[in-house]
Amino acid sequence: MRAIERAVRAALPGVAFLSVMGLVTGLATADALAQSAPRGTPAPAAKKAPAAGDEFWEAVARDDTERVQTLLLRGADTNAVHPQFGPAIVAAARERAWNVVRELAGIAGTRIDAPNARGETAAMLAALHGNLEIVRLLVEKGAEVNRPGWTPLHYAAVSGNLDLLRYLIDQSAYIDAQSPNRTTPLMMAARQDRIDAVRLLVEAGADPTPRNDAGRDAADYLAANDKPDEARWLRERAAEFARRYGTSDRPRSAESIAEERQRRQRLEAPRLPGARE
Repeated sequence: MRAIERAVRAALPGVAFLSVMGLVTGLATADALAQSAPRGTPAPAAKKAPAAGDEFWEAVARDDTERVQTLLLRGADTNAVHPQFGPAIVAAARERAWNVVRELAGIAGTRIDAPNARGETAAMLAALHGNLEIVRLLVEKGAEVNRPGWTPLHYAAVSGNLDLLRYLIDQSAYIDAQSPNRTTPLMMAARQDRIDAVRLLVEAGADPTPRNDAGRDAADYLAANDKPDEARWLRERAAEFARRYGTSDRPRSAESIAEERQRRQRLEAPRLPGARE
């Protein structure tokens, strides 16, 4: 395994074997650790990994589709599982080997949504890197937009790619999806200082009121990023959201909303002089 790592590092300096969630800056603090890796996502059931040699994984890391094709014809499994980085298509997405991802996605037997041990799929890692083209391709091939725990929308929020966020929302991605530590995509966008992504998510209906297991809401992350004006704006949106719909902990019922509407209509209706309330 060390030989594989040395070979790939030499082939892709600065890129190979990059810690994926290490792209999320500041996640080394105690509360951020809860936001980083998708902890709590059940690991896939242990199965015997299909065989693939060092040469196959080196070709994947180099994004060498011609060599990958040759090795597949010689018997390498399209669903081969790297002992550290998971299924071949996930390992390719991790290395941003997009040509190999396209090649594997085009093979009928490839398990498009097979996760690695951290619960990450190729679509999630493509979303992390902001690659709308690859995410769209994988979704068209059957990748799930909604899944338990961390989702492609969480990872897209980290990238800040607005077109990608819009695409996922248009594909019915659950905008308030909660990770195992109750982190939402809006919190991830705020944590990464993706102000435009924060505004897009709020305008698309994201709930700004929840707090994660670290006790922080999205506005807290904006404030921590020295964005007081944006944090104030988001807290105003959260207060407005709570007035209308309640909070995730104390949601308002349809009956209470209807009663308030009727009350408001009565107050706004014209009254005869001297009429009682």
